[in-house]
Amino acid sequence: MTILKDFSGRTALVTGAASGIGAACAKLLSERGAAKLFLVDVDAEGLAALDLECEVEAVIGSVADEALWEDLTPKLSGLDHAVVNAGVGGFGTIDELSFDEWRRVMAINLDGAFLTLRAALRGIKANGKETGGSVVITGSSTGVKPVPGIGPYGPAKAAVAHMARIAAMENAPANIRVNAIAPGGVDTAIWEGGEDFKRSVEAIGREETLKRMSKTTPNRRFATSEEMAGTILYMLSDAGSNITGHVLVSDGGFTL
Repeated sequence: MTILKDFSGRTALVTGAASGIGAACAKLLSERGAAKLFLVDVDAEGLAALDLECEVEAVIGSVADEALWEDLTPKLSGLDHAVVNAGVGGFGTIDELSFDEWRRVMAINLDGAFLTLRAALRGIKANGKETGGSVVITGSSTGVKPVPGIGPYGPAKAAVAHMARIAAMENAPANIRVNAIAPGGVDTAIWEGGEDFKRSVEAIGREETLKRMSKTTPNRRFATSEEMAGTILYMLSDAGSNITGHVLVSDGGFTL
């Protein structure tokens, strides 16, 4: 059977690439034949630890730093694909949330996603290929279904999903597809910032905490980063060539 999800000779950009979903995407892109990856993260050690089979340009810095993108965008002129993935957790109720915390989360999860997407679109348009390219933005099921206690996070993820739809309409004439994925619970480090999560881990351990949290999901488990990466690469790949402007909910039934 022909493997449709083939990235041989392609160039891709992945943000939040040092761990979790981003690292899983970088590894899978490399395994599927990508020629070059631009990997962006604040975690230099995490990026250095990745053992990939292709050329890598590691970019250390925050996706919310416009200067970073001003420097990087000219290098992206051969870009084929992008995974707009960098993000941080955000917790707190709307009435108790400080504006500083609101802005901290929005700066990374929304402003950073915008800056990344803008650079990616410019890079793909400059690649000179009639086939265009593709982008997937990491949203969240909490941007689809209201969840209390994550005041800044859910709104930011709802916004990036809608941004993906707008970008899809704007860039379809250039054969650039833009989609988003809305994961439910995924076993990554993003949970670590929540005070309730920290208290639970201290009391019963991380594994048991995630197990109990997963009971809110019909399939009774959290996903792995590798599962999310597989879905993202499907949408990025030629196998998903007729998919654009779609927000794919991959949450084990959480939003049902």
